[in-house]
Amino acid sequence: MRPDSVTVETAARLHFGLLDLRGSSGRRYGGIGAAAPGISARVSVERCRSIEAEGDDAARAAEFARRFVAHFGIQGGARIVIERAIPSHAGLGSGTQLALAIARGLAEIYGIEGSAPAFARAVGRGRRSAVGTWTFAGGGFVVEGGHRLDDADATPPLITRRQFPEQWRCVVAIPDARAGVSGDAEARAFATLPPPNAGEVDRVATLVLLRMLPALVEDDIVAFGSALTEVQVINGHWFAAAQGGTFAPGPSTMLIDRMREWGAAGVGQSSWGPAVYAVVDGEDLANDLADRARAALDGAGVVHAGPFPSTGARVSRDG
Repeated sequence: MRPDSVTVETAARLHFGLLDLRGSSGRRYGGIGAAAPGISARVSVERCRSIEAEGDDAARAAEFARRFVAHFGIQGGARIVIERAIPSHAGLGSGTQLALAIARGLAEIYGIEGSAPAFARAVGRGRRSAVGTWTFAGGGFVVEGGHRLDDADATPPLITRRQFPEQWRCVVAIPDARAGVSGDAEARAFATLPPPNAGEVDRVATLVLLRMLPALVEDDIVAFGSALTEVQVINGHWFAAAQGGTFAPGPSTMLIDRMREWGAAGVGQSSWGPAVYAVVDGEDLANDLADRARAALDGAGVVHAGPFPSTGARVSRDG
């Protein structure tokens, strides 16, 4: 029996980096990332005749719903309430997670079968990166394989998903700073960025395949963290012309430097920022680093710490 209403909760996503901006291999972009601790969206979707939305980003939510309904030929609508939102334009994938939460809610109440990639296509997400699509579908560290150059509309495939060791922790800091690049500005940036050096692309692939993934299997946070940081620096060089430096200038760069000094195994900026993150070994170090980051921000931002989520979006059927 189909429920009349559902609630969907989904974690923010951390984008750890792109694999290839060149496309010389026949695929472009690709990416690595994970769901973020302590930051999530919560959306309720209730069946009704028309499409209504309220809460943060309500207009955008209604548009996602209209796209889904049109794509699947649904005769009906929904009342959507955004009970909690992921900070927008902070590098945390708020748009994709909101879109997929609404899509999943509509699928539940109208009996639509489908996968996260199918729902992402229905609402117009995942055209460049599918990291957020795959973190919505499940937890852990994800690697997606990028777009085929001859089929740019297809969702990039999930290459692997690996759970983080139980004691590893993540600290995410979101400074009150200039919003990250998004929308039309992001499209223009990607269109004008120079192609990266082929050797750097090969280096990123090597770091992911032969350093990061083995380190996850072997519970070697030092090797994982150093490889992650190097990937982030390489990616930062690729995007420096568009964002004004290896990382977003100001508090984002300051926090990345400080978190390395404070003992983080790996650090980086999620997408265009300003959100930054650190990977650490154990809860005590995570809490200490989070407290230091809060003190450094001095009230001009928020900090979250916890284990990497091991599951994807959660659905509660309300009636």
